[in-house]
Amino acid sequence: MKKTAKGLVFLVMIVAFILAGAGYVAYERLIREKPEELLAEYMGCIEKQEYKTMYSMIVQDVRKLSEQEFTERNSKIYEGIEARNLKLEVTGTKTEKKEVTVSYRMSLDTVAGEAEFKNRAVFRDTEDGYKLVWSDKLIFPGLTDSNKIRVTSVPAKRGQILDRNGVVLAGRGTATSVGVVPGKLENKEEALRRLAELLGGDAKEMEKQLSAGWVKEDSFVPIATIPKVDELDLMAMEVTEEAVQNQAIQDQLLAIPGVMLSDTEVRSYNLGAAASHLTGYVQEVTAEDLEEHPDEGYTAGSVIGRSGMEALFEKELRGKDGYQIDIVSEEGVEEEVLAVSLKEDGEDIRLTIDSSLQSLLYEQFKEDPGCSVAMNPYTGEVLALVSTPAFDSNDFIMGMSNEQWTALNEDERQPMYNRFRQVWCPGSSFKPIVAAIGLSTGALDPEEDFGNAGLSWQKDESWGSYYVTTLHAYEPVILKNALIYSDNIYFAKTALKIGADVLTDALDGLGFNQEIPFEISMSKSQYSNTEKIETEVQLADSGYGQGQVLVNPLHLASLYTAFLNEGNVIKPVLKFQEGSAGEAWLTQAFQADAVNQVMEGLIGVVNDPNGTGYAAHRGDITLAGKTGTAELKDSTEDTDGTEIGWFSVFTTDPANEKPVLIVSMVENVKGIGGSGYVAGKDKAVLDGYLGSDGQ
Repeated sequence: MKKTAKGLVFLVMIVAFILAGAGYVAYERLIREKPEELLAEYMGCIEKQEYKTMYSMIVQDVRKLSEQEFTERNSKIYEGIEARNLKLEVTGTKTEKKEVTVSYRMSLDTVAGEAEFKNRAVFRDTEDGYKLVWSDKLIFPGLTDSNKIRVTSVPAKRGQILDRNGVVLAGRGTATSVGVVPGKLENKEEALRRLAELLGGDAKEMEKQLSAGWVKEDSFVPIATIPKVDELDLMAMEVTEEAVQNQAIQDQLLAIPGVMLSDTEVRSYNLGAAASHLTGYVQEVTAEDLEEHPDEGYTAGSVIGRSGMEALFEKELRGKDGYQIDIVSEEGVEEEVLAVSLKEDGEDIRLTIDSSLQSLLYEQFKEDPGCSVAMNPYTGEVLALVSTPAFDSNDFIMGMSNEQWTALNEDERQPMYNRFRQVWCPGSSFKPIVAAIGLSTGALDPEEDFGNAGLSWQKDESWGSYYVTTLHAYEPVILKNALIYSDNIYFAKTALKIGADVLTDALDGLGFNQEIPFEISMSKSQYSNTEKIETEVQLADSGYGQGQVLVNPLHLASLYTAFLNEGNVIKPVLKFQEGSAGEAWLTQAFQADAVNQVMEGLIGVVNDPNGTGYAAHRGDITLAGKTGTAELKDSTEDTDGTEIGWFSVFTTDPANEKPVLIVSMVENVKGIGGSGYVAGKDKAVLDGYLGSDGQ
């Protein structure tokens, strides 16, 4: 009896312990697993794309989804709308039996802007704790299992790049989209082979495009983009060879069963190769672009500026696409709008460029490795930036085959190389700058006769076998004549008179070893490979633009503006502003008397029959300028070195209808006339731009 009683007591204790334990577990669950906190945890998984974790937190009610189905449904919606920055605010809870209803307010950023809504989540108390009762309405309150989420985009129009007169340099154009309708192909293999042959593409890549999941028998599958054949071009008095070839290709394409052609809008560069280094080009964004520009509105299929103005003004040009997110029925009928963002078209960018001058310079120099800069010397407005030879930006829009890309990059003439951004040995085109420094510092007397030293000279025997050479003997050896005859010896002596410290200080004050204040980043000009001019010979060579002097063409053009602006160097500008009056970049870079004295010589260079730039002489307009030939040798004994040819020329009358300053450079003019070759080309450009003077 006692044993029985003791057993009952022990049993009661065990039961009590168990009940107490169960109560403790339930209590712990309430503490650790508050539905509000579970909801926050669940929603936090969305942005992290942790769908497996989300699935583990739910209990399914009416709709039964596998983990894969759950993941596909949620990922397609949340990632499709680009859900991010989810914010949850619990507004209340209600407990009924084994279920807790949590009321909340949700906001999230999407591709169409912010979406905000009120909703309720039900949690069920299970053996494994509270589980979220999942249905499609948890994503959006108005969503059912038969509904879909539709994202509609309205592409923004990319802004145009215009010249100073409103001429379109980069804008909207029309091309021809070559596509295939799979169901109409008679011999797929042969058709793709023929397409690859005509378009310069890869038949295997075309096969992949046709095998995409969305492709149906009656789908139009774009394969390539080619230039549109304009009927007016074919009706012209002189039909271009290019137009004839394009028409022939299109006729052959249409002869292939299943191939169709349709118009498509593309980015178009109306000056083609003449301005491609300036305008640059756009391309579809890559995965790397999307990583580099998160939350900036780029999506697969967006375009981005790759170079030139397209890249420089990308933010202004690209605009912002519009989007709308809807809940739609199975039939595609709109049932609820969740979020809307209106499109914002890109801004037009108007440049100071004169497309006619840009084209004239390109046509003259297109076969020569070199570059040209043109500007209004009074306002600083850059009228042309040309690099030759060039590529055509339109080729990137149409799509370039691997073979074409390789050929472009391996071309020994380097058509992709932007020469106007680089620095070059200026040769004698640098002499006016040295002269102005010498006069402004008092080191040079313009009337001092240096004496006829012949065609070669050295300071003394300390120079060893090194001599400065020149091409012409003349008298008197004064500044004006030294500029007209381009006397190397005179300017070597001038540099020695100035001294290395004074010269380098002056050049530092003229923007050497500094960034040029310009929209496009240019290489820095230099006077030495080190921080100073190291030797007397280097100093002498620097006086006539040799030694280790390297100058950017735009920088040189800007410095020349001082000769027309009482010693002030005008800041170069590229973005057009109505009524621009010009802004000084370097105030009183040279003394006013100094620039007037240099100007006498520069006018003589072009107008004196003995002047090295006389080839550009006009009878109706007074021009001034300076030629330059820079010798590039591996050693003093080198006889096969190249010669860089320069010509700087400008109008001298501020009342001229079209004031212009041009600096042109050709990489190798040896054997074709030296700097005179460049002067002759610029003469033709000026005749086209200013009108022929009838000489």
